[in-house]
Amino acid sequence: MRIFNTLGRTLQTFEPREAGKVAMYVCGATVQSRPHVGHGRYAVVFDVVRRYFEWLGYDVTYVRNITDVDDKIIDAAGEMGVSIQEVVDMADTAFHWAYDQLNVLPPDIEPRATEHVAEMIEMIERLIDRGHAYEANGDVYFIVRSFPDYGSLSGRNIDDLRSGERIEPGEHKRDPLDFAVWKAAKPGEPSWESPWGPGRPGWHIECSAMAHKYLGVGFDIHGGGHDLVFPHHENEIAQAEAAGHVPFVNYWMHNGLLNLSGEKMSKSTGHVIDLVEGIEKYTPGAVRLFYLRTHYRKPVEFSEEALIDARASLDRIWAFRRRVPGPVEDIPLAAAMDSFREAMEDDLDNAGALAVLFDVIREGNRRLDAGEQAVPWVAAYEEIITVLGLAEPAAALDDVADQVASLATDLGLKPVGGESAIAAMIDLRAEARGKKDWATADRIRDGLAAVGIVLEDTPDGVRWHRG
Repeated sequence: MRIFNTLGRTLQTFEPREAGKVAMYVCGATVQSRPHVGHGRYAVVFDVVRRYFEWLGYDVTYVRNITDVDDKIIDAAGEMGVSIQEVVDMADTAFHWAYDQLNVLPPDIEPRATEHVAEMIEMIERLIDRGHAYEANGDVYFIVRSFPDYGSLSGRNIDDLRSGERIEPGEHKRDPLDFAVWKAAKPGEPSWESPWGPGRPGWHIECSAMAHKYLGVGFDIHGGGHDLVFPHHENEIAQAEAAGHVPFVNYWMHNGLLNLSGEKMSKSTGHVIDLVEGIEKYTPGAVRLFYLRTHYRKPVEFSEEALIDARASLDRIWAFRRRVPGPVEDIPLAAAMDSFREAMEDDLDNAGALAVLFDVIREGNRRLDAGEQAVPWVAAYEEIITVLGLAEPAAALDDVADQVASLATDLGLKPVGGESAIAAMIDLRAEARGKKDWATADRIRDGLAAVGIVLEDTPDGVRWHRG
């Protein structure tokens, strides 16, 4: 397998630190507000990376952090006139709801910054002891020029950096390029005791400390959006390796950003589309498919047309599987699986893997239309769809159970519920059509459609699914 490593900006053969295991850390949410659609992309991208390694048989440890103390969170609480914890809880709930809807598997470990301040303080003490950081009026700053490899990830020359270019300026710094790893307490802000007085950690130090705690030295993959390359990930490397944890990470993976009208989505500018609203409007599967149609490293332009088209494509994907109901026990088509692996082994090309899926569906449909055996294609579909996380969710009926039961009773059927009621109505509709009782047949179809249950007349019989 080849992975594009941002550190070096080349395709490199993936060799795990430990045979049969993969250790991954992905920068998660700063819970200052509800997620926008750009946040969904990184979650889906690295969910597929994780799923593929697990499909190959690796034992994956997947860590995704939560930043729950930060200047932006404090500012948001002040603007809203609520407590910091209220902001954190509101945003955290929205992020996790969105992850679940998008079929993103939960991480094995989800550390919160506020629960790991002790580890951060320990790392800061090591940096001071090793001459890479200094205390100034209760703040602690990392000495950028003390780390010779600074800029290796982003490709930036240290002499070309400017104070304030996403590097925080401060009057107590020895050098404008130095950045805060510890901030002295301010009135009304959360704080922890430290050797330098009460305060709180800087943003960059948290991931260096938590990643090292849970994954150790030289773990396999660190991921995140391309906007984190500099300064966040650049600073992570500097802090961790200056503290003696060398190498910090072996492979750095960054997904392209989601743009709106040609500009990066950003909470700070308000140039965003709310992810929760997008999922509710376009359906979770369509949003996930929208992300996967483009190679993970390339930028994506958000548009309503693209989401509508993704929803139509998802319907075609799921329609194929409905033609062969029930579990399928067969060996997947070898040629299809070879093509799938070829795409994924080439820098985890999710878009290429999706193209293979559509080839499988196209050929499978052709064979079914011709009355031929298509089970190996269905088996290949099942394998690919699992890795891409695009399987059609089970048709839960809890939210419409009363309406379904009421419709069945109105049609004179015995009091039954759930799938049994739908099956009985499908049989009654077939009987009505046989008698040319179109009014009853239409009443059943339209009544089910009114509660979000779609009937499809196919050559293989009537299928139903949630609309």
